[in-house]
Amino acid sequence: MPNETIRLTQYSHGAGCGCKIAPGVLDQILHNSGHSEAFSGLLVGHESKDDAAVMDLGNGMGVVSTTDFFMPIVDDAFIFGKIAAVNAISDVYAMGGKPLMAIAILGWPVNQLLPDLAGQVVAGGRAACLEAGIPLAGGHSIDAPEPIFGLAVTGLVELAHLKQNNTATAGCKLYLTKPLGVGLLTTLGKAGKVNPEALAPAIASMTTLNKPGFAFGAVGGVRAMTDVTGFGLLGHLLEMCEGAGLAATVRYTDVPMLPGLTPWQDLAHAPGGTKRNLTSYGHKVEMASPNMAVLLADPQTSGGLLCAVDPAHEAAFLAVAKAEGLHLQAFGELHAAVAGPTIRVV
Repeated sequence: MPNETIRLTQYSHGAGCGCKIAPGVLDQILHNSGHSEAFSGLLVGHESKDDAAVMDLGNGMGVVSTTDFFMPIVDDAFIFGKIAAVNAISDVYAMGGKPLMAIAILGWPVNQLLPDLAGQVVAGGRAACLEAGIPLAGGHSIDAPEPIFGLAVTGLVELAHLKQNNTATAGCKLYLTKPLGVGLLTTLGKAGKVNPEALAPAIASMTTLNKPGFAFGAVGGVRAMTDVTGFGLLGHLLEMCEGAGLAATVRYTDVPMLPGLTPWQDLAHAPGGTKRNLTSYGHKVEMASPNMAVLLADPQTSGGLLCAVDPAHEAAFLAVAKAEGLHLQAFGELHAAVAGPTIRVV
């Protein structure tokens, strides 16, 4: 079968970060995985639900370590590889760090798909690494029932610039650097409900590195930062709120969203990952309309950075964002926790 006729998405049961285990199930897995042993140099581990682990090097610097991999979200092998790599590298940027090197993780159904296609996937990953200025220095591969690709990434961060997802403060304004809707749009594409051209904005978003995160690290007014991936905006915002003992108000019309999704903003069209997300945390969110969840709980693959910004430093943050080519608008605020839902969407 010629390579161009192969649709990679038909060889996987999930797609992109929509493959992630639902938040509630993951909590149960981690609860039963045993307690982490104490290591004096480990500054960030899995307990904080952060994007990456950080180990103190003892000289004002920390090493950042992360991994991410998933099944195809698009049919083009090269683009799939690039998206998966950009998504993995994002975790370093989300900590305010700078990536240093990466190694590849590849699972390939060798009896079903040509090795040349796997080579295109890895080539896409290598292209993303080159854009980030790092080598794809090696990796590991297995014969797997479904195509899988991702990276393990190592980075460095100045500890004074380290950003976490649980350090926000009341009064912070909320910003998101990429629009929502990737999960919904790619699911519609996989089902043949939208043409390939309609996927272009989603692909452009997913293949764009979150490099601004490194610059945001130097902005003291960025009190907390994380990237938005498989748990959707609401899920990652909940982690930010609960980690800091806060609540949030979200203005739905101010949340950035991909174009062309208005006809599909009905729960009947939501991907399975959206519904799993809502099952896990929907009881912690109050929305003016349940259909708002179609995009707010949509699993994002290689999504944007969610930033909690101290209003006193907002101008400095926006100046850095503009220098990085971003024109942002706040979509909500954090405030002291009160009785009732953790997040209110108005």
